[in-house]
Amino acid sequence: MKFFLISAFATFSLGLFGSCKKDGGGGTTPVVAPSGLAIQATVSADGSGNVSFTATATNAVTYKYEFGNGVIQTVPTGAVTYKYTQAGTVSYSVTVTAIGTTGLTSAKTIDVSVTVSSGTPSNLVWSDEFSVNGAPDASKWGYDIGTGAGGWGNAELQYYTNRSENVIVENGVLKVKAIKESYSGSNYTSARLLSKGKYAFTYGKIEVRAKLPAGIGTWPAVWMLGNDISTVSWPACGEIDIMEHRGSELNKIFGTLHYPGRSGGNANGGTTTLPGATTDFHIYTTEWTATTIKFFVDGTQFFAVNNSASIPFNKDFFLLINFAMGGNFGGNVDPAFTTATLEVDYIRVYK
Repeated sequence: MKFFLISAFATFSLGLFGSCKKDGGGGTTPVVAPSGLAIQATVSADGSGNVSFTATATNAVTYKYEFGNGVIQTVPTGAVTYKYTQAGTVSYSVTVTAIGTTGLTSAKTIDVSVTVSSGTPSNLVWSDEFSVNGAPDASKWGYDIGTGAGGWGNAELQYYTNRSENVIVENGVLKVKAIKESYSGSNYTSARLLSKGKYAFTYGKIEVRAKLPAGIGTWPAVWMLGNDISTVSWPACGEIDIMEHRGSELNKIFGTLHYPGRSGGNANGGTTTLPGATTDFHIYTTEWTATTIKFFVDGTQFFAVNNSASIPFNKDFFLLINFAMGGNFGGNVDPAFTTATLEVDYIRVYK
């Protein structure tokens, strides 16, 4: 679980407000507004929508929170945990007003960005938060190396490596980099990670928070293959594409199933338009059960398929993250392309 700490501090000078009140001894007591208002907000990144707020101020006896969604709550101690429910990643302007004994106030506004997973969060059973710099966790990921037969069956142009130039974890983010370079007979290099032999599962909710690369000819994907691919081959093993994007159709997100009779160009899939797919992080989700397979972007469903015993999606699948160049889906590569990066903040499996 990652947490983001947002702190805002507002300092107000102590002031006398024109009038005073009598104290018990016949003197006067200054009427003072709350000062030194400080606000902290800890935003949970587990998709729950919970935000823990703490507000403090001198001379304050209570605090009024306006959570930025029309909800207002008065909190005597200044500490409160609020649960946002709007699906996706949403920014809220939260205003806290510190109220003194005489009704005088001081206020401060901060912005918080909150992510709420599609549906009700369930039990986290596997994840990679990419929190350790260096090579990806070897207990979770292996690599496909080379060009694959016929460009991994898609006429792709890259050579996949496990070099740090092509795949590395930096500052809490997995970076898969495609580079234009001459390497082992190919004109591009990149990387393809897979959990085969390390982790596979049947059914669940898979969430990926990622920022996609730009450039015509780029083809990033986060996807799944049936764990029995070595024995039954593709497409009999089944394929679930959680997210695919190609640079020739900027901001168009694909969610797709491949299986016998519905594979390649005849696959069973849907698309949605996502402005900012290559400039911001977004959450790509697949909810996979014995009855349905649903695809979401930022909590909004854009495609679904009825699951049944007649299609191969009722067995273990493993995960893949890769960045291809060109090929049957990626298309022609812009001659001016030099490098681009697929960035993955996390990948999580819930049951």
